[in-house]
Amino acid sequence: MGMTMTQKILAKHAGLKEVKAGQLIEADLDLVLGNDITTPVAVNEYKKFGDKEVFNKSKIAIVPDHFTPNKDIKAAEQCKYIREFANEKGIENFFEIGEMGIEHCLIPEKGLAVAGDVVIGADSHTCTYGALGAFSTGIGSTDMASGMATGKCWFKVPRALKFVLKNKPAKWVSGKDIILHIIGEIGVDGALYKSMEFFGDGLDYLSMDDRFTMANMAIEAGGKNGIFKVDDKTIEYLKEHTKREWTVYEADNDAEYDEVYEIDLSKLKPTVAFPHLPDNTKTIDKIPEIMIDQVVIGSCTNGRMSDLRVARDILKDKKVKKGVRCIVFPGTQKIYLQAIKEGIVEDLVKAGAVVSTPTCGPCLGGHMGILAKGERAVSTTNRNFVGRMGHVESEVYLASPAVAAASAIAGKIENPENVV
Repeated sequence: MGMTMTQKILAKHAGLKEVKAGQLIEADLDLVLGNDITTPVAVNEYKKFGDKEVFNKSKIAIVPDHFTPNKDIKAAEQCKYIREFANEKGIENFFEIGEMGIEHCLIPEKGLAVAGDVVIGADSHTCTYGALGAFSTGIGSTDMASGMATGKCWFKVPRALKFVLKNKPAKWVSGKDIILHIIGEIGVDGALYKSMEFFGDGLDYLSMDDRFTMANMAIEAGGKNGIFKVDDKTIEYLKEHTKREWTVYEADNDAEYDEVYEIDLSKLKPTVAFPHLPDNTKTIDKIPEIMIDQVVIGSCTNGRMSDLRVARDILKDKKVKKGVRCIVFPGTQKIYLQAIKEGIVEDLVKAGAVVSTPTCGPCLGGHMGILAKGERAVSTTNRNFVGRMGHVESEVYLASPAVAAASAIAGKIENPENVV
């Protein structure tokens, strides 16, 4: 029996000719990632190894992004703790205020993950880098500690699901709508500990930003990882962002998949996930009038340049509805600067939005946009669990940047077609 993309990558990094679903392996790591919440715990565990050097100073990345700029004393102390650790161990890829970004936007931008890599990160949305053709998955802080010390990690080889994307999506249908549609179809446990592998001619119509968004949310279907077939767009992105060598792995024709899903992108509509799970989805034409208090555009899911451009295109020369708070978070400093150069920041501010420095901020109920009791938000983030962005009696509706921007203008969940 042949192997999937994920299985081929894991076999190579385990030094094996082949692997099978369910097999336990130990694989070499190309990158170990942590943030300001998970790294302090990992450092505590790492110290149990004694006065040991990290396995590779260039293959570890630490990005304080969740509660930064530091929202309180505890956040400041956590960042100080990991800053001192990074300095002591000579970790090269420590990105903080002024040069940082939201980790899952920053890592691809810096060229630190490439096709064929095995990447672990003490953050569940580490699966983002599957957009580049890497095996990339979230792990716990203890595994991060072990990875920093040994450069290795144990895995159970995942089973796989195949998604064949066909045809061109409509104007306002983006990667966010596609992945919400998929999660709505298979459920939040539909890909539990499985690799979600994406193929088909529909990829021709998806930008790298679309793919990052979709791979990012593989975990919301329970996936171990999401991974895209490497094509010309992937190679172009890699050439632009890295000098590292990469390896393209293609699934065998006889690779085994538990299910094969064919999705006609031309039939999809803008999709919104209602509280309190990402699979509680409705298409924009089936949503009743739902008034909102806040709109969040950004995060590791939708804080890239194409996302900000879409938001600007809808909000330009219009106004955020009185009483609605619209908060925009560019994914990285580079994206922020590009948005300034293109006049996007000015257009958004004139429309009544506020533009924040890159940070995870409100996505996890951290800061810079917390919801009060009874408030509703339309957000381009990836989770809408109970209390995710604030009070346990608040509500979060997940949507694309287009729907979010249109909703900011209307003061209710709105179809972009109705405001442009």
